[in-house]
Amino acid sequence: MNLVLVTGGAGFIGSHTADLLLARGYRVRILDNLQPRVHPHGWPAYLAADLERMQGDVRARADVARALEGVDAVVHLAAYQDYMPDFSTFFHVNTVGAALLYEVIAERNLPVRKIVLASSQAVYGEGKYLCAEHGTCWPGARPAAQLERGDWEVRCPVCGGPMRPMPLTEDTVNPHTAYGVSKYAAELASFSLGRRLGIPTVNLRYSIVQGPRNSFYNAYSGICRIFTLRLLHGQAPVCYEDGQQQRDYVSVADVARANLLVLEDARADFRAFNVAGQKATTVLEYARLLARITQTDLEPQVTGEYRLGDTRHTVSSGAALAELGWRPEIALEDFVAEYVAWVRAQPEEEDFYTAAERAMRQARVLRRARRS
Repeated sequence: MNLVLVTGGAGFIGSHTADLLLARGYRVRILDNLQPRVHPHGWPAYLAADLERMQGDVRARADVARALEGVDAVVHLAAYQDYMPDFSTFFHVNTVGAALLYEVIAERNLPVRKIVLASSQAVYGEGKYLCAEHGTCWPGARPAAQLERGDWEVRCPVCGGPMRPMPLTEDTVNPHTAYGVSKYAAELASFSLGRRLGIPTVNLRYSIVQGPRNSFYNAYSGICRIFTLRLLHGQAPVCYEDGQQQRDYVSVADVARANLLVLEDARADFRAFNVAGQKATTVLEYARLLARITQTDLEPQVTGEYRLGDTRHTVSSGAALAELGWRPEIALEDFVAEYVAWVRAQPEEEDFYTAAERAMRQARVLRRARRS
């Protein structure tokens, strides 16, 4: 493989992946729509000079066809993510965009030799749990009435008792958000079309990816961005629910390595893999870690607010990808510190999340429990 197309290549994961591909000797073309909410100033300054840049939309046939000319492989990272109820947009971008890649390749008989697609931990929904009495189950989303009364834990669908969260493995999916469903639909479409066209295809289910270049203009860009901006503006981090939600976080540098590994390793073909972090961390633990790194003494606030559609505990197992030789190498403390240093070096540190939070309240995505 010589020329690799990275869709979403101006973005967070895309730009790091492009850098690693260049370092390994590939020629790299990036396609990005430069969405103003993520890239308000156009092409970001961190992009390598050696990249071939194309502005375009993965939903536009002409843009996709132009981007695929002469390409040997594709790392498809372009995606739509948000907390707002833009349900159809998730499918237009994430599912249709993925299918259009294969459609254009088939239509033009292009000699693309491999496609790696970004999927998500969101395909697991609430994930895998263990009830002491009734065993393992994959529960649905927590009911709105349960969240409204501040009852946060996932309960056994048989006895209603508490359950213990288990590591997420690749064998069972159960998405319950439009984003998660759109990503799993893209997985199914890509595997089916990849087999039909004889194009080896891999899907990577990322855990929560963090590190430098994670846009602080974008409200969806996650806990690190939100808490960092609040702390740097002298505001305490706000933890939803009770702050005891467990998550696993992975460095963007480790994710870029995973992208390259499955691109080059035929053992990954037609499989989906978790790209997991090193350990489970609660939201409260994360907030206190960031307070230490930003050298503030602000304690996180637990207000009883919650986001409708959030999962309770989501921690992936990375055992399957470890069999191919990949493990997360960078510790949470290190890539969080790296992100904070990057934010401090940026010319703007406005707290963009305030307006996004207001919009989520207006859309009834962000709510407050009656008691918590």
